[in-house]
Amino acid sequence: MAPSTSASDDAAWEKEEGIPSLTDPFIQKYLEGRDALVAQEKKQRSDRVFRENLSPMSTEACAIVDQIRFEEQQTLWTREYEDSLSQDGDVFPGMMFSLAKNRMERSKLWKIIRKMPKGTLLHCHLEAMMDLDWVLEEAFATEGVCITSSGHLSTEAARLKTPFSFTYAKTTTAEGASIWIDSYTTGAVIPIAAAADSFPGTGRKGFLDFVKSRCTITAQESLKHHEGANEIWRKFLSCFPILGSLIYYEPIFRKFIRKMCKQLVDDGVYYVDMRSAFYTPYRSLESEEWDPDYFNYLDHMDDEIEKFKASEEGKDFWGARMIWTTVRQFDNRGIVEGMKQCLEMKATFPHLICGYDLVGQEDLGRSLSSLSPLLFWFQKRCAEEGLSIPFFFHAGETLGDGDSVDENLFDAVALGTRRIGHGFSLYKHPLLIDMVKEKKILVESCPVSNEVLRLTASIMSHPLPALLARGVPVALCNDDPTILGQGAMGMSHDFWQALQGWENLGLAGLGSLAENSVRWASYEDLSNKEWQAEIKDGMLGKGERAKRLKEWTRKWERFCAWVVEEYGPDVDLDPEE
Repeated sequence: MAPSTSASDDAAWEKEEGIPSLTDPFIQKYLEGRDALVAQEKKQRSDRVFRENLSPMSTEACAIVDQIRFEEQQTLWTREYEDSLSQDGDVFPGMMFSLAKNRMERSKLWKIIRKMPKGTLLHCHLEAMMDLDWVLEEAFATEGVCITSSGHLSTEAARLKTPFSFTYAKTTTAEGASIWIDSYTTGAVIPIAAAADSFPGTGRKGFLDFVKSRCTITAQESLKHHEGANEIWRKFLSCFPILGSLIYYEPIFRKFIRKMCKQLVDDGVYYVDMRSAFYTPYRSLESEEWDPDYFNYLDHMDDEIEKFKASEEGKDFWGARMIWTTVRQFDNRGIVEGMKQCLEMKATFPHLICGYDLVGQEDLGRSLSSLSPLLFWFQKRCAEEGLSIPFFFHAGETLGDGDSVDENLFDAVALGTRRIGHGFSLYKHPLLIDMVKEKKILVESCPVSNEVLRLTASIMSHPLPALLARGVPVALCNDDPTILGQGAMGMSHDFWQALQGWENLGLAGLGSLAENSVRWASYEDLSNKEWQAEIKDGMLGKGERAKRLKEWTRKWERFCAWVVEEYGPDVDLDPEE
């Protein structure tokens, strides 16, 4: 080991060796050139214009947040901070979401992000937008809610995999019947309270834990990257039928829509473009039969959204619309049937249906190119019926490079998608990046989802910074918070992860992403020409989009003023309150 030396000794040694100083003119000239190179590259960033137009108040708020971030990196995100929070392995800023969640929610940055006006939510799946504790309480409090299964749930192995769901029934199985015994009759309905209270060993608490374990991806599951993406996707997809069965009964559904809207507003989200697979059937009040279509579903949703907007707690909510989706793994007949339903519901609820998409694991097949005959047929039908239903395709949610799944990105762009869901592999395609920028296509990025579904190990290795550096317009989204572990229905976790994980972003970068979400939301039906013009004009336009951009900007300035007042000079930045 080399002996320790003083700073003066080091300086003398460097002088003796002839090592130049940082203050030497030629080193300074090099550093100036190097800084100019960095600055030149940053001019290509998608958030450049937003940064250049920051008000003095916003600029100060961004600097304060940078300082808080730095302080917390030196304190909160070290193993030495508060032994009770320590865990196996190292602790570092931008660490795996499932391991970082509890700690992030104790930080000052979390309090700041929670207050931030995040604009709109452009990519989420309705069935996975619920507070699971709340909806289970509602299920217990709602008369007639039962549980049914395709087989008995008498063993740990059966409870791990056997499909089950919730339903409404006026008449239930004979008294004494149980879903937890070998003799359970497949399809028999058991009142939820009776099933919960008789859960083996632990009663209702054990029942709640069991349901939650089947509806969420645990921290342990998300970290098992060696099992690959298919395994985690099997668990992921198995959650949706259970969650859908919990909310697709009218009394619960109506309350759920109101609660979701309230949680979004509380998190600074003022509008949402939702997606639903329209796979789980809907049941109206006290009906023992499924609804034959989704008319009541959309009618009840529309009713509750409008009631919320008219209420005092919903006065800041701009609204919600639905991107109709079909499961891509369906056969052609199933997909066309879904398209026909979409056309019918669009004609009935033109203000509610705003687009079309295909969902499901892209890696399993049914690429957009293979589905192009159906997609062109759908466009033709839309034109014939005078309906505006643009595409908002999932594409590039894969680790592939040059396979048919990765190349869904080419089809999405060629087919005229207005936004790209995920676009995880887009950074590999320089030509497509240029086309996406030229055509003003926004990427709906879902960092926490990509991590939990094993596309990336943590926010630190997510490809989104590469897109931002190339000038691609992006908005952050939460995808499926019930399943993925965010818990809350808003976007604070995804925003926090991005802020903590990427040095180049900062609060200004987050503000740009939020502004993008407002600019690319689907507030009303527009032709492709009108859509492009409004995206280009931004606040200078005359439509709904310009109005909302101005409103969001006012909220952003008030938020920045709050940051300065709350955390400005002379404020203790220590994370311990």
